[in-house]
Amino acid sequence: MAQSTETTDWVSRFADEVIEESERRAPGKPVVVASGLSPSGPIHLGNLREVMTPHLVADEIRRRGRQVRHLISWDDYDRYRKVPEGVAGVDKKAWEEHIGKPLTSVPAPKGSSHPNWAEHFKAAMVESLAELGVEFDGISQTAQYTSGVYREQILHAIRHRGDIDAILDQYRTKKAPGKKPSQKPLDEAELEAAEGSGAAGEDDGSSGSAGYFPYKPYCGNCEKDLTTVTAYDDDSTELTYACTACGFSETVRLNEFNRGKLVWKVDWPMRWAYEGVIFEPSGVDHSSPGSSFQVGGQIVGIFGGKQPIGPMYAFVGISGMAKMSSSKGGVPTPGDALKIMEPQLLRWLYARRRPNQSFKIAFDQEIQRLYDEWDKLDAKVADRSALPGDVAAHARAVGTAGGELPRTPRPLPYRTLASVADITAGHEDQALRILSELDPSNPLGSLDEARPRYDKAEAWINTQVPADQRTIVRDEPDAELLKSLDEQAQGSLRLLLDGLASHWSLDGLTHLVYGVPKVQAGFAADATPKELPAEIKTAQRTFFALLYHLLVGRDTGPRLPTLLLAVGQERVRVLLGE
Repeated sequence: MAQSTETTDWVSRFADEVIEESERRAPGKPVVVASGLSPSGPIHLGNLREVMTPHLVADEIRRRGRQVRHLISWDDYDRYRKVPEGVAGVDKKAWEEHIGKPLTSVPAPKGSSHPNWAEHFKAAMVESLAELGVEFDGISQTAQYTSGVYREQILHAIRHRGDIDAILDQYRTKKAPGKKPSQKPLDEAELEAAEGSGAAGEDDGSSGSAGYFPYKPYCGNCEKDLTTVTAYDDDSTELTYACTACGFSETVRLNEFNRGKLVWKVDWPMRWAYEGVIFEPSGVDHSSPGSSFQVGGQIVGIFGGKQPIGPMYAFVGISGMAKMSSSKGGVPTPGDALKIMEPQLLRWLYARRRPNQSFKIAFDQEIQRLYDEWDKLDAKVADRSALPGDVAAHARAVGTAGGELPRTPRPLPYRTLASVADITAGHEDQALRILSELDPSNPLGSLDEARPRYDKAEAWINTQVPADQRTIVRDEPDAELLKSLDEQAQGSLRLLLDGLASHWSLDGLTHLVYGVPKVQAGFAADATPKELPAEIKTAQRTFFALLYHLLVGRDTGPRLPTLLLAVGQERVRVLLGE
């Protein structure tokens, strides 16, 4: 078993609080932390924070040798509220017919192997969580409600509906507080990001001819929740409801009826009490007066429980994209992220920031910088020069209490792998040739040594880099450009060609291409920037642009040392006019 991290970071501090609170509430019992996810559509990277925050805390508690349960409540008995945009195999008009049904009663997208809508989107998340090393106990709310597990809690809520109504009424009648000038309102995408977070609706029940009722039956005819309770008898538990969607009405005995659920603002605190949840985070959309987390803190007492402790977490963005919302379509999921980055990197992004700090996940060129930062941290941890907080975040990224996650044996720079994948366009033998020449003293024996990082970089090139930005090496030399070169340009190419054979490695070529303009200006190839005039930088840029034009017909491209290795020595000589 992995040891506890040696420093205090936000995870350790929460673990201390959670253990202490658990001992106070339920001494000797396993610590219970919770997340809630609604499979109402693709479960995105913002929703992943709902899982990663308690996961990291639970994992720290496990590292300390204590028993802990991380519950993930699949809110698959929530109503189907809207048809998400951009889901393959879904015709919007056809699926709109199912709005109001439980998510588990909605058909899966066409072509899916899963029995219903909820299972389709849940399966993708379960697969991603396994790759991320997240250990959890999943609870289907459909299974809980339809099997009668919550029957006593439902009857209890209905007996105390007056008390619940009075709590809710404090917020219904409260005027919205004046907004401070500096306070930025949540935009539509942020509000809709609550979908999938375990709070798919802020419904607090309705008042009809039977008075306030915190419970919604699903219609026995059309399965929709567009129902109103018209009569209820507390002694017999006989409940009569009418469906406004299809006109169906029936009378049932609630002490044996399992086709309905408590409204969200009552359902959530009921489950806190039922499961004995000690720690559960909530999104910023639940922190305002009258929101489900705030109101739940009062309603939970009706069920004999206490509100969990837990932070408000900030939203997660994507570099180059607007804030995430699962109803907008095209919002990246954990599965999308794991196609282009190793699980360690994705875990690190969530571990290194406190829950109330927002951050972005890179699907654009920024991913290369993030990987560089990660590799530097990896090296600092190895040589014991990293700061304590960074060491803690690194330890939480590379493994769990159960052990280390599988890692790439030879983690070559991501930007290099991406360049090689770009240039070789799927030819693995060519990719291996180039990668084995990066360091001739320790050549790569097989692409498997660079996997899975190589595969992630290749997927990034193929799925995230626009076609017009891909690198295509020239078939023939640019004779016209070569003829037009002045003496200085011709001399720079000659210096490069003369040094190719003796500098044929990544480090050697880096030294060579940066050194050519220095030598031409009368300086040593290894002269440092401090020893050089400012004009040298301009000369280097001019030289690099010339090489890019001669090799790939553009002003820019992959890093030149990598590009030269990829093109190969013979072809470089031909394209540079030798």
